Amino acid sequence: MRLTTRTNLAMRTLMFCAVNDGRVVRKCEIAEVCNASENHLAQVVNTLAQKGFVETQRGRSGGLRLARPATEITVGAVLRAFETGMPFAECFHAATNTCPLIGTCRFRDALEAALEAFYGALDKVNLSDLVAENHGLIHILKLVEGRPLPACDGPAGA
Repeated sequence: MRLTTRTNLAMRTLMFCAVNDGRVVRKCEIAEVCNASENHLAQVVNTLAQKGFVETQRGRSGGLRLARPATEITVGAVLRAFETGMPFAECFHAATNTCPLIGTCRFRDALEAALEAFYGALDKVNLSDLVAENHGLIHILKLVEGRPLPACDGPAGA
């Protein structure tokens, strides 16, 4: 299994917001620190907002922040929001499945059980678990007064 870049960037964005809790952060700040394209990040932030993980605000002091406490955002929920749109294997998508083994294959059942175990394990991990007392991560992601911020062009926006 391999996570998409969008899912990886979604987790980076949420960790950035969690480390900077209580502050509205800007996309350009996240993009700079997380080594991401601001355009790609905009798509991820849009999905995170639609799924209720972050709140966005437009305007001069705009940006984004967590929509709920980090303890209430599970890694499993985030991964499902970003990964479940694509079938794990051909046989998981009835409309496009052409596998002739579908009626007798036990491999699909094994994959389905493995995916349930995978997401089940990630449902036990919340965003707070990833950032709390993680001093190395906090050092990288924390926006600190006095430390130069990335130069953000244009309006703040989310």
